[in-house]
Amino acid sequence: MSPRSTAWGAYAQIANVLRERIETGAFPSGELLPSEVRLSDEFHVARNTLRRALALLEAEGLIESLPGRGRVVRADQERGKGASGPRLPQFRRIASEIRAAIESGELAPGEALPSEAGLSARYGVSRGTARQALADLASAGLVEPVHGKGWFVRRR
Repeated sequence: MSPRSTAWGAYAQIANVLRERIETGAFPSGELLPSEVRLSDEFHVARNTLRRALALLEAEGLIESLPGRGRVVRADQERGKGASGPRLPQFRRIASEIRAAIESGELAPGEALPSEAGLSARYGVSRGTARQALADLASAGLVEPVHGKGWFVRRR
């Protein structure tokens, strides 16, 4: 068996980079994203890994697929909305609230975060959703897990 060539959760890290490029205007509204092949080469991942990242951004309403053309950045007023209104995934909402608490100083560096079970109870979500929110924050470098102890705000 050969070792993995990409890290677990690489698609989430790629999605974070692409999301940042969209939010900063590096990929302006209405612009086609680079091709899957080009992005796969840039991030040194298989196309399936890249497709997972793009699917995440599409689920968030940041991009949309146009058959025969590619993926395009949605206009600012259309972002995060689908036919039935806002489509922000629950884990993103949870991660966003925790991020705000960290950035405001409400959660200090080194401070313990609520457990997965605690987040599940507070937000009425599964532990998997809570875990995904924590993993999203970890990929952004804001929190870190300590084996057997829980999740903590990363010291800078």
